[in-house]
Amino acid sequence: MKKETIMFEGKPVVKNQEFTVTIEGLTAEGAGVAKLDGYTLFVKDAIPGDVARIAITKTKKQYGFARLVEVLEPSKDRVEPACPVAKQCGGCQLQHLSYEAQLLYKQQKIADCLTRIGGFSEIPMEEIMGMEEPYHYRNKAQYPVGVDKDGKLITGFYAGRSHTIIDSSHCGIQAKVNDAILPIVKAFMQEYGISSYDESNHKGLVRHILTRVGYVTKEVMVCLVINGNQLPQGEKLVEALQQIPGITSITINCNKEKTNRILGDYCKTLWGQDYITDYIGECKYQISPLSFYQVNPVQTKKLYETALEYAGLTGDEIVWDLYCGIGTISLFLAQKAKQIYGVEIVPQAIADAKENAKINGITNADFFVGAAEEVLPEKYQQSNGAMAADVVVVDPPRKGCDQALLETVLKMAPQRIVYVSCDPATLARDLKYLCENGYGLQRVRGCDMFAHSYHVETVCLLK
Repeated sequence: MKKETIMFEGKPVVKNQEFTVTIEGLTAEGAGVAKLDGYTLFVKDAIPGDVARIAITKTKKQYGFARLVEVLEPSKDRVEPACPVAKQCGGCQLQHLSYEAQLLYKQQKIADCLTRIGGFSEIPMEEIMGMEEPYHYRNKAQYPVGVDKDGKLITGFYAGRSHTIIDSSHCGIQAKVNDAILPIVKAFMQEYGISSYDESNHKGLVRHILTRVGYVTKEVMVCLVINGNQLPQGEKLVEALQQIPGITSITINCNKEKTNRILGDYCKTLWGQDYITDYIGECKYQISPLSFYQVNPVQTKKLYETALEYAGLTGDEIVWDLYCGIGTISLFLAQKAKQIYGVEIVPQAIADAKENAKINGITNADFFVGAAEEVLPEKYQQSNGAMAADVVVVDPPRKGCDQALLETVLKMAPQRIVYVSCDPATLARDLKYLCENGYGLQRVRGCDMFAHSYHVETVCLLK
């Protein structure tokens, strides 16, 4: 098929051609939006208000892509990124945008999705929950390990949409203790000839360095993800890492598969505990290398407190927490509910949830392994309706809720549904379905869980 030529001022638009444009908006993934006589261009690293020189990189019929060559007149919201490699690294897409403008962008992103995808004309939007200090907030890091073109050992993060490692020993959004951990691991590998993993030929040993840090407890975990079963001279690494204050757990994770998945299924403890502990509010949690646990503890507390407020619990309600993970939301809600039932398809997560309930002395929470759309009707039938839900809480992955699960929730007909979402688009899709089948959207609030990225969490109440 012949490619259609894009024209501007009577001339074809071609690759590497430069234009001067004013950036008018941001995409859902944080790229700047510019117009050439009605033709839309997406420009990475540009923000609304920038007057910039751009170069075309790719054209399609309805839109194209361009790179930022030079900012001629910076937007009033443009700031200097805290990280020197922010532009190359794929972790933060918005460090060059002021934090106040980031929050406005994310709130508008939620509203736009609810309007465009969900079909809502009136949105009961409340002020987004931002951070007082939007740096060094992440309690989990996964650093890929490799070599540069000269064979030098490097660690850092992947460039956007690639597996090219951007060498960096410091990250502005990760816990500060990582700045001490990485040099120790690299020095250990160099001294004892421990190879880094090469994903192109599936050779080499160390794939990733994973760290977890307890925000309240200050406990620190270091886990090396390896392409094997043993870490040679592992006792030497343990000896070196023990010098870091807070070190609680040193483990290896075995991932011998040729896969992009970071973690394998098997962990071995080299020293200390198999886990670290931390708190969200009054609830204590055990966190292993494989545990799903929210990465921003300050904002997680705000998010869960909002979910608890929206649930409107008086102590008489039966609450079903679907996609419950290790029970983080479940245990938070159990403090105000009559009974909590959590459902999760991952067996290890349910084992962790049960252990976390035990740690906190919570006896009104039970957890079940399985798909929620199967577990709910089965338990409802077995109990002759005694396990009917007064409140349902859902916190699904990015793809949103399965259709079968939404249908099951509708059949259960809870008085209230609290929906916690990490993707406004799938949230809007699911809310549209629920609100077309008897529910009304009562409250919506964003939470900035991932400062300097385009991601945003949302919590909603439906009645």
